[in-house]
Amino acid sequence: MSEKTYSVSKRFSSLRYSLAGLPVLAGLFFTLTFAMCNDSSPTGTSKQAEVWIGTWSTAPQLVEPGNMPPSPGLSNNTLRQIVCVSLGGDSLRVRFSNEFGTSSVTMNEVHIAISAGGSVIYPETDQTLTFTGEPDVTIEPENTVTSDPFHFEMEPRTNVAITIFFGETSADVTGHPGSRTTSYLLSGDAVASVDFTGAAKTDHWYIINGIDVMANESAAAVVVLGNSITDGRGSGTNRQNRWPDQLAIRLLMNPATQQVAVLNMGIGGNSVFTGGLGPTALDRFDRDVLGQTRVRWLIILEGINDIGTSEGEEHTNAVANDLIAAYEQMIDDAHANSIKVYGATIMPFGGCSFYYNDYREAARQTVNQWIRSSSCFDAIIDFDQIMCNPADTLSLIPVADTGDHLHPNEIGHQMMGKAVDLNLFKQ
Repeated sequence: MSEKTYSVSKRFSSLRYSLAGLPVLAGLFFTLTFAMCNDSSPTGTSKQAEVWIGTWSTAPQLVEPGNMPPSPGLSNNTLRQIVCVSLGGDSLRVRFSNEFGTSSVTMNEVHIAISAGGSVIYPETDQTLTFTGEPDVTIEPENTVTSDPFHFEMEPRTNVAITIFFGETSADVTGHPGSRTTSYLLSGDAVASVDFTGAAKTDHWYIINGIDVMANESAAAVVVLGNSITDGRGSGTNRQNRWPDQLAIRLLMNPATQQVAVLNMGIGGNSVFTGGLGPTALDRFDRDVLGQTRVRWLIILEGINDIGTSEGEEHTNAVANDLIAAYEQMIDDAHANSIKVYGATIMPFGGCSFYYNDYREAARQTVNQWIRSSSCFDAIIDFDQIMCNPADTLSLIPVADTGDHLHPNEIGHQMMGKAVDLNLFKQ
């Protein structure tokens, strides 16, 4: 197959599509992306060394029965999934996971292309991935595989389509249910199809796990470790406007932080140390934080599910203390790997019928007070203060509330993304 490239002049419309609904001027963003792609010094005499960096990733988990692939299923069929990268570049590698599978997963062929919206791709950008030189690969249970590096030009915040023609797959599926993007499933081998018209649709990701891009050595990533709020509950499907997305846009538009990638490691229903959905934050910390490529910063926004599911005042008080101990452990582990850690306060949940009561609120206040005053974190992001209702500080501000009094809506996600101090990520 001949090498294919992606032209900025021909496909700048794809970039504008991926930023739909976000306050970015096309001309300004074009200037930004040109500056990012220009790898020469002002005199044109030198070129910076390049390194791999994570530009997109998602936290894998065992897919629950209610979130499994729709008919006709993955085995011997073709799945197209859309992701929005953080940084751009021209050399990529893609990671796939079968970590929670109990049998192997075979991918007969995998393609990548620039998304043209919905299930459609730009065919001139479509190319086949290889794995140690072969188009097919089998992922054994509890394992991941990474493609061979390949040339693929894309701009920051590009929507990319990853299309997999599966062979036999595991009955236990590794994936990420809270994709907030639509995936498309067709029967048989449709891996080279431009348009998946008539496909079964599902708002989940399966098997895909991460994308690394080659960037100059000044680039680094921030991992956001969280639950459904970070995962994007309340944001818009296919709008790529979760609060970490909002932060990523701001970082790209700021000259001092243009080389900072954002990796969203939120899992809906996740807890820090016990219960919840998916592996706990402590259990997945090595993989989802330390295992990411070129991480320099970590934001932790977790704990509301631990508190909200506690039973009885004595138990809830113990949960608050255990959360603090868990934060200390994660901070120590991150610092040992030269990662700065920013603590985000737990947001109000007053009025949430299935979480709120007086002793749980007291536990939230205890944890937030420790986050603010302990000096263990390298900096604080006070989402509690930013998102609380001035007329009732125990609840979310109404304009940012989905109505369940726990999750922010699209306005809330925008408020959160705008509230993060970009000076925290200066190189």
